[in-house]
Amino acid sequence: MIHKNIKLVLSGASLGYGIYQFIEGNIGNGIFFILLAVLILFFYFRNELILWSFLKMRKQDLEGTEKILNKIKHPNRALIQKQQGYYHYLFGIIYAQKNLGTSEKHFKQAIKLGLSMDHDLAMAKMSLAGIAMQKRRKREAQTLLTEAKKLDKNQMLGDQLKLMQQQLKKI
Repeated sequence: MIHKNIKLVLSGASLGYGIYQFIEGNIGNGIFFILLAVLILFFYFRNELILWSFLKMRKQDLEGTEKILNKIKHPNRALIQKQQGYYHYLFGIIYAQKNLGTSEKHFKQAIKLGLSMDHDLAMAKMSLAGIAMQKRRKREAQTLLTEAKKLDKNQMLGDQLKLMQQQLKKI
């Protein structure tokens, strides 16, 4: 994994060399280096290891996802804030089946750092509500469920939220 500052330097250098190639009359080379700069800049905002771990998660390979995420050393320095949020979000999903305390810590950290998409934030809050229900914290679970319901605009989690609210009434 390349550090985020190195990605910015490489992108700037590639952009500068692409402009130089345009000035020299090498249009094809200039286009290539500008596209390379855009690609490197894309990976600045979307970390390659987090994208790879989302693909592993889609295949429901939790161990593979954890291995990929463990390759990120010092996520506080190597990732921008939203990427750190998704880093903790993925760890929260992984540990939801192993250790609820660790999962709760990661989900809270992900919410604190911020997630780009509302349905991811709704999923994190719904998972936190489930953990709070298992720990018999009814009031906290209720507030988290209502927040998750507000964030779920496309009704992707509608059935799960209804099921959790029914279970909450039984507590």
